Amino acid sequence: MELFTGYTFFSALVLLSIPAIILGIKEKNIKYYGFFVTLVFVFLALMKSPKAIMYLVIFCLFEYFIIREYLRIYKAKGRNAKTYYIFVFLSLLPLMLNKFLPVLPGHLKIFAFLGISYMTFKGTQIIIEIYDGLIEDVKLFDFAYLFLFFPTITSGPIDRSRRFEEDLKRRISKEEYLDNLGTAIFRILLGAMYKTVFAALFYQAMLRLERTSDILELIGYMYVYGFYMFFDFAGYSHMAVGAGMIFGIQLPENFNKPFVSKDLKEFWDRWHISLSHWFRDFIFTRIVMKMTEKKCPKKKLNRASLAFLINMSVMGIWHGTDLNYIVYGVYHGVLLAITEIYEKKSKFHKKNKKKKWYHAIQWFVTFNVVMFGFLIFSGKLI
Repeated sequence: MELFTGYTFFSALVLLSIPAIILGIKEKNIKYYGFFVTLVFVFLALMKSPKAIMYLVIFCLFEYFIIREYLRIYKAKGRNAKTYYIFVFLSLLPLMLNKFLPVLPGHLKIFAFLGISYMTFKGTQIIIEIYDGLIEDVKLFDFAYLFLFFPTITSGPIDRSRRFEEDLKRRISKEEYLDNLGTAIFRILLGAMYKTVFAALFYQAMLRLERTSDILELIGYMYVYGFYMFFDFAGYSHMAVGAGMIFGIQLPENFNKPFVSKDLKEFWDRWHISLSHWFRDFIFTRIVMKMTEKKCPKKKLNRASLAFLINMSVMGIWHGTDLNYIVYGVYHGVLLAITEIYEKKSKFHKKNKKKKWYHAIQWFVTFNVVMFGFLIFSGKLI
């Protein structure tokens, strides 16, 4: 069974939501029932592949072990950069093996289960925030529920452990829960419409243009693919947020009108928000801080530009090791660096940045470079 797709899933979601709704209306904590439902859906999603279930269990146990071990070492010896980097590497190791082993001769696949990328980010975030002194304890139940929570397991949004735990502990009044329930139903229906109507229409158009070599039809494919990506992924995200609300979890938003963006920095603040903000907080910012500490490069603008390039290149590799994904990441890294330099140094930009005609030009340029990026991502060019 595929999550958020098909009659079987939605029938199960409706039936299994009824006890959660009763608990919510009675102002009871839903977390233990929600965890039970999560285990049911994870089993149903993976039951055709016992090996995937085995890898998932091993992965979760491994991540929990290294988190507990790093927490023990941190409490005993305090902040130590070398130890910290070792444990960050260990938390990323299963994902790296999953991504890079198939590229090597033999094409070995391990940790091959849906959701490993998103779960890895949750584990790495915990390691990083232990080092920052923000997390003092990690309980097994909270950890397992965060990692496996069924609305987010395959495609996010990427939640943060401290935020998730606050929702688990928070008491929700009957009035608030009913208000959330109405919003949840609307978000699920909206997401379903995005996926089954709009994404499906663009997908059919995409299939018609897929094999073309004509330049005009290729341009048409570029826009169709971009809108397909949006409606498919945003539709899933709407449904995930809605399902989370039924079980008392307010998941972070993933999309906020990305195609109205006036530059690429704004676009990445509106597109796949939970992922881009994760990279911003745990890669980009820390690279800038480290370069500032080392005073290399000397100029602040050069540090930001280099950090954009590294950050987005890593994001490209995270999507996959195929050349189109890597080029996609580098493409956005270069454009973000150019955007940063232009907006910081251009007198023309500073003079006109509040004018409507300039906003229109910014939007037009941004929209088209984003769509060209999607064309790269699709593999159609590479």
